[in-house]
Amino acid sequence: MSTHFYRPAEGHRLPHDPFNSIVGPRPIGWISTVAADGARNLAPYSFFNAFNYTPPIVGFSSIGHKDSVRNLEASGEFVWNLVSRDLAVAMNETSTAEGVDEWERAGLEAAQCVDVAPQRVAASPVAFECKVTQVVRLQTKEGDEVDAWLTLGEVVGVHIAEQFLVDGVYDTALARPVLRAGGPSAYFSITAEDRFDLRRPR
Repeated sequence: MSTHFYRPAEGHRLPHDPFNSIVGPRPIGWISTVAADGARNLAPYSFFNAFNYTPPIVGFSSIGHKDSVRNLEASGEFVWNLVSRDLAVAMNETSTAEGVDEWERAGLEAAQCVDVAPQRVAASPVAFECKVTQVVRLQTKEGDEVDAWLTLGEVVGVHIAEQFLVDGVYDTALARPVLRAGGPSAYFSITAEDRFDLRRPR
């Protein structure tokens, strides 16, 4: 099998950088925070995932030291909201310039959380209330700082819409989560037809 090899530092020599397309699709980090003055913020991040099971830890990386990072550094709290297919357009509307109330712009209703101050998206199938555990500025292999900040947070509260619990089991496909892919506009959603099962070898 022939391959296209490139060193990222030298350029990929393709019409579009394939990195985001290869590492994908990825869950969307739809992050809500609140500033010290009470201003609320809601923003989607394409670099998001889960990193530990017990305790549950999730994280996202922000390209640039944006409102979300500044808010959670000050408060120590954030909320992750699951983006369903029904919320995809609203999520996209929250990817906007700083200084805008993203909730109002996207026409989203907010709901109060239990253990953290930031609000959650009321229509989201799942929301994680999180306490910040680490904020790490990323570095190159030479140790030079990059304009990107990785935030990790322990999930201290979970909201699940009961309609997505089937016999007590969360149904991933039923919630129709939206996942980010590569390029400027590509997304995917999960359906029941995409499922297959593998058992771990003993």
